[in-house]
Amino acid sequence: MTTPDSATRLLDGKNAIIYGASGFIGRGVARAFARAGATLFLVGRTESSLQAVADEIAANGGRAYVGVVDALEERAVEQHARSVVEKVGGIDVSFNLTTRGDVQGTPLLDMDVEDFLRPIATGMRSNFITARAAAQHMVARGSGVILMLNSGSGGPQVATPPDVWPMGGTGPADAAMDTFIRYLAAEVGPRGIRVVGLWTAGVADPTRRGPGDEPDPLETMKDEIISPRAMLRRRATVPEVADAAAFLASDRASAITACIVSVSSGLSVH
Repeated sequence: MTTPDSATRLLDGKNAIIYGASGFIGRGVARAFARAGATLFLVGRTESSLQAVADEIAANGGRAYVGVVDALEERAVEQHARSVVEKVGGIDVSFNLTTRGDVQGTPLLDMDVEDFLRPIATGMRSNFITARAAAQHMVARGSGVILMLNSGSGGPQVATPPDVWPMGGTGPADAAMDTFIRYLAAEVGPRGIRVVGLWTAGVADPTRRGPGDEPDPLETMKDEIISPRAMLRRRATVPEVADAAAFLASDRASAITACIVSVSSGLSVH
């Protein structure tokens, strides 16, 4: 492994929990955080996929531990957070990248109520549980960073028109999370904790391929819908999202809190 120079080691000495670490964005964030020097605690529901990420990080000289935890289970999340503190002394970064079960592509007038409410209820429950668990330990040390991610569909920004691609409950779920970020940041800021959101949408996933290794139809559709509407005329990539998150989690972003950073190629603007 090539040793990164000190300029890239933004997270040296930091302990980071990544929920949903085996998803395609989670894997990218784990790689970026490991390159930046963080010790990682990879959390999810499937041990084998988490272990694959941990093994890759270890093979490149990083440190990663696996925790099989459902981020919707309050007691399990709290117990895992305690185990991290007992193992390494504290939690410096918590980043929730778990899926919310968004249902898109169906007009609101045709949508089932449970499909509409799922991303709102699941997203808020998961992010509240994980953020609270981390913050309760961070306040004892007087420092820490909590990161959250959504698509930016809940505010007054450039976004995909619903007549082009119906977003279902995604917008209300995003708006609720944006508000939660500000409320939580106001409460824990005086105790040294930062809370920052990232907006991104339609992140390009090169691992998705169709039968016969041709381009995946969903990826092609996202390109056709998103790229023409993004200011950069392209979709954001996983490394771009991950590198932005690593910076925001680092001490170089020490005055950034209670806000949203858009990493969407200009599709979503704050």
